[in-house]
Amino acid sequence: MRIEDYALLGDTRSAALVGRDGSIDWLCLPRFDSPSCFAKLLGDESNGFWRLAPAGYEMAARRAYTDDTLILETVWETSTGTVKVIDFMPPRQANPHLVRIVEGVSGTVDMTVEISIRFDYGRIVPWVRRFDGRLHAIGGPDSVWIDTPLHLEDSGDRYTGTFAIDAGQRQAFVFTWHPSHQPEPDHIDPVEQLAETRLFWEEWVFRCWLPSRCRAAAVRSLITLKALIYSPTGGIVAAPTTSLPEHLGGVRNWDYRYCWLRDAAMTLDALTESGYITEAGAWRDWLLRAIAGRPEDLQIMYGVAGERRLPEQTLNWLPGYEGSRPVRIGNDAAGQLQLDVYGEVLNCFYRAHKLGMPPHDYAWTIVCRLMDFIERSWNHPDEGLWEIRGPRRHFVHSKVMAWVAADRAVRMVGKFGHTGPVEDWRALRDRIHAEVCDKGFDPERGTFTQSYGSRELDAALLLIPIVGFLPPEDPRVIGTIEAVKRELTVDGFVLRYPTSESNDIDGLPGSEGVFLACSFWLAEALAIIGRKHEAMELFERLLALTNDVGLLAEEYDPVQGRQLGNFPQAFTHINLIHTAQALS
Repeated sequence: MRIEDYALLGDTRSAALVGRDGSIDWLCLPRFDSPSCFAKLLGDESNGFWRLAPAGYEMAARRAYTDDTLILETVWETSTGTVKVIDFMPPRQANPHLVRIVEGVSGTVDMTVEISIRFDYGRIVPWVRRFDGRLHAIGGPDSVWIDTPLHLEDSGDRYTGTFAIDAGQRQAFVFTWHPSHQPEPDHIDPVEQLAETRLFWEEWVFRCWLPSRCRAAAVRSLITLKALIYSPTGGIVAAPTTSLPEHLGGVRNWDYRYCWLRDAAMTLDALTESGYITEAGAWRDWLLRAIAGRPEDLQIMYGVAGERRLPEQTLNWLPGYEGSRPVRIGNDAAGQLQLDVYGEVLNCFYRAHKLGMPPHDYAWTIVCRLMDFIERSWNHPDEGLWEIRGPRRHFVHSKVMAWVAADRAVRMVGKFGHTGPVEDWRALRDRIHAEVCDKGFDPERGTFTQSYGSRELDAALLLIPIVGFLPPEDPRVIGTIEAVKRELTVDGFVLRYPTSESNDIDGLPGSEGVFLACSFWLAEALAIIGRKHEAMELFERLLALTNDVGLLAEEYDPVQGRQLGNFPQAFTHINLIHTAQALS
């Protein structure tokens, strides 16, 4: 199974990945960052999966989400008939549920069910018993109940069953998780939950405003972003997976099931621009809780409830996706200094307020304290946007975003009537701008560079006109865009930065694919400078990389023609939406 062979299911608290073969290979409960119940995605069948498919058939004929929802319909065409499997996770009220409904379309189809539950990322084999006609699996803190119309047989390492489905018939399976110390959960009505889930998503999508151009792709991206919001707190995860590789067989495998302030701020920017002010307010409240304390203690990422300790560990019993090891949980990048985050947060606050998010006195107090920290720290080297694990540098993008922080603070005083040392902030803004133009620009090549004194490029430089650091018509902007196109693209798609043995910028071995968000940045930058035909051509090529249900991972391998990295990736879908808006 390629990464793009999967589709997303979710209930805005956790998520599952289901493949074209009808197998659910990844599911973490009860939260995005909880240990998994199914981990075949990063191992094999012994690490847990749930397959529901016609006997003897490997891949479905086609699949699609039901209209503007997160309800997946997978259609199988066999020699004896056609069958549809409807997969969804109802928006949660108490316990999380995963529902699979088999529906006969024509003829008669023989179906097979195989389920192997493995808690703690495929390591714990649970104790399984039958209780009042339900299958019950328990292991440590985890407990799962399976409502099934079949008597599933114990086949040693899994439970299996077969049944025939005729045209017009339905058979429903419900997988319910709950803490093992709590009593047996109540049954749910799968058909009733299907209707309620459809209504939930349709009502949510109805609230959005989007340009007509490429609207279907933008709506699917918005639904994906909504699915990555942890609804009890408002925190937003970067992706629902861990350790899907940026290079097959390599070590660039990271856990993205956490809340990066940068990614979350960009997500909220995309949502507010599309009409979702409520989500912006919920995220602001999450942020205020998460970063409460000293500004210098601000982290670049947190857990979905604002947890600060995210220690990185390796799961040695998992062989990794296509042998890509190590498999990691947790993320040591939580302790890095990334100065650009402050600019992203203040930019998000500014834009959300412009679009109607109500003011909040405590939020402005936090803004002032963050600005105090920026004034003291903007001229320090940092790990930058790409979370390098090599030496800190004076990254140009980090300085540009420090400028954005000062600029947005000044604008919020002028536009919304806040009080603060605005003259000091204006002076800081001017000082950062002058230094970046002096130390971060290579006049010989006519381009900004990755860091002070470097000759390397960085795709993040494409954001210079997008965030307003320089006007689109400035020759330095044009020169930077041309340099990126010339030196940092593969088949027209954009790399984050050069990776080679001679350039050890990130302190890691191996290469990676082209970065899809960066490629959308190039399309948006081209649109901003007036080259909309070029921008549209690139945008349409990027849309062609989405899988059959409109999802994108973090990266793409143009040689092998396949997606790479954690999936689906919020950062990618955010910039799809921004580019669609720029082109309209």
